[in-house]
Amino acid sequence: MGILDLIIAVTPPSGVAIDGADSKNMALIKKTGKVKLLEEEIASRSVDLDMDGTIDIHCGIAHTRWATHGVPSEINSHPQRSDTENGFMVVHNGIVTNYKEVKTFLQNKGYFFESDTDTEIIAKLIYHFHKLHPTYSFRELVEQVVQQIIIPVFLSYYTLPYSEHRPHGRSEVPVLPRSESTADIQPLEDNEVEYFFASDASAVIEHTNRVIYFEDDDVAAVQNGALSIHRLRRSLDDPHAREITTLKMELQQIMKGNYSHFMQKEIFEQPESVVNTMRGRVNFENHTVTLGGIKDYVSEIKRCRRLMLIGCGTSYHSAIATRQLLEELTELPVMVELASDFLDRTTPVFRDDVCFFISQSGETADTLMALRYCKQRGALIVGITNTVGSSICRESHCGVHINAGPEIGVASTKAYTSQFISLVMFALVMSEDRMSLANRRREIIEGLRKIDDQIKEVLKLDPKVEELAKDLYQQKSLLIMGRGFNFATCLEGALKVKELTYMHSEGIMAGELKHGPLALIDDQMPIMMIVMRDPVYIKCMNALQQVRSRDGRPIIICEEGDNETAKLACKSLQVPHTVDALQGILTVIPMQLLSYHIAMLRGCNVDCPRNLAKSVTVE
Repeated sequence: MGILDLIIAVTPPSGVAIDGADSKNMALIKKTGKVKLLEEEIASRSVDLDMDGTIDIHCGIAHTRWATHGVPSEINSHPQRSDTENGFMVVHNGIVTNYKEVKTFLQNKGYFFESDTDTEIIAKLIYHFHKLHPTYSFRELVEQVVQQIIIPVFLSYYTLPYSEHRPHGRSEVPVLPRSESTADIQPLEDNEVEYFFASDASAVIEHTNRVIYFEDDDVAAVQNGALSIHRLRRSLDDPHAREITTLKMELQQIMKGNYSHFMQKEIFEQPESVVNTMRGRVNFENHTVTLGGIKDYVSEIKRCRRLMLIGCGTSYHSAIATRQLLEELTELPVMVELASDFLDRTTPVFRDDVCFFISQSGETADTLMALRYCKQRGALIVGITNTVGSSICRESHCGVHINAGPEIGVASTKAYTSQFISLVMFALVMSEDRMSLANRRREIIEGLRKIDDQIKEVLKLDPKVEELAKDLYQQKSLLIMGRGFNFATCLEGALKVKELTYMHSEGIMAGELKHGPLALIDDQMPIMMIVMRDPVYIKCMNALQQVRSRDGRPIIICEEGDNETAKLACKSLQVPHTVDALQGILTVIPMQLLSYHIAMLRGCNVDCPRNLAKSVTVE
């Protein structure tokens, strides 16, 4: 196995620790810059690492580090080591909350720290325990260390895919038997087995489609070709078997194809991704919607006290985008919460609440902690995720898989529109027996029937959006205004501009202009406004007139053929008309394209913005 197979991310700097065939110590190689530079460094040292010959036993770990503690540099990159002889190597996602206390303890014991990272204390601590207890197995050492460090949540998103070299392996997908808290897997006969540990299945789909998902508190170890998974803390609902899951993901789904960037590809995949979200769920002939993942819980949800939609970033915006429709069709109070703030406030949650947890990856730490908080209080948990087998998927009572396909770009695009449609479908399910809402439901379902073709029409605006970006990319700020069903587009558009272009941007509720933001308006401030022929059109026109009267030069996103509104714009983008509750799907796509083109013009890393990361990003 070549260690380069494991290196697939693009966040500088990066590093790899590799165990040569005859060497007693692992070689540690780090490099600042793109992963290609690390590959070249490894290739230049292939003779020293004995990588040219046949290697029977070979292992390594690699990571692309993004800054949590210390500036991005070679010394702060992962893997972090325990000592100068590289006795223990550690890569780590997340934050060690009590690293300062542990670091002080180890410094008092005479340990010298090379880096500014919190991860280095893990390597040093396991080395310390090894000296104290030389008879401990590696697994026991890891378990001792884990119990001494505090992590905000045990991130259970590491997957363990594996494959056999030889074609005569298992003919069936096995379930691993468990004895108490340990599960073991042995290669059959003399089969050679590769084990891949990764933070996302996309990292290894080229090599295998069979995975084992780690649970919280799991400790896995590979020794002499055998894998053991040990549960550090055994819970009452702990399963007695570890299932090996077969992934349906295809390699071409995580390749760029003819596109320049993953984000660009994912924006242009939206006509297909929204159809996949609705496939098998929306019957356009009889105007019915079926969500198999929640059908057994629908009657319970209808009896609930309130709906709570909880997420972070783009997922939070998808909740805002659909809140108004959910309130209309369910006639229930709907709370939309940022997961981090929800936890900070220790929000009251009751047994007759239904809590939705929205996350593309299903592994968002704040969202996952909020889920566990609500579950402990007896609420019904509904997961809205894009990743089968993710932590949120596994820990929810029921849920909806959005089926958007793998999303590699850090800035979420197609997941947003698929989350949007998933929540709309839920609202339609909840109102299926309400005769008074029959016409409204029919109108929305007819809008869903046409939405993929309308997205294709919006994507044809790409050259015009690129020209618009040329006027904006040198600006320092961008205000985006709207209200009603399109307010979420303002928030999501501003987020995309911020994370991709590093330009300040703000989504503003148009009704709030007179309460402060109007002071910003002059002929130098870039402004975008979303003005649709919907129930708040007159109110949006009022805001537009306020902007024009202060010498503002707004760029307007309006409906096709709405020349009356377009005349008031400095420049305009016209998108197809759809039912008001779905218009946000069409208005957000120009904002996705605009942020992409501004980022390109500013020379930014589109797929992997600075200081941000997904579980896997690919070069």
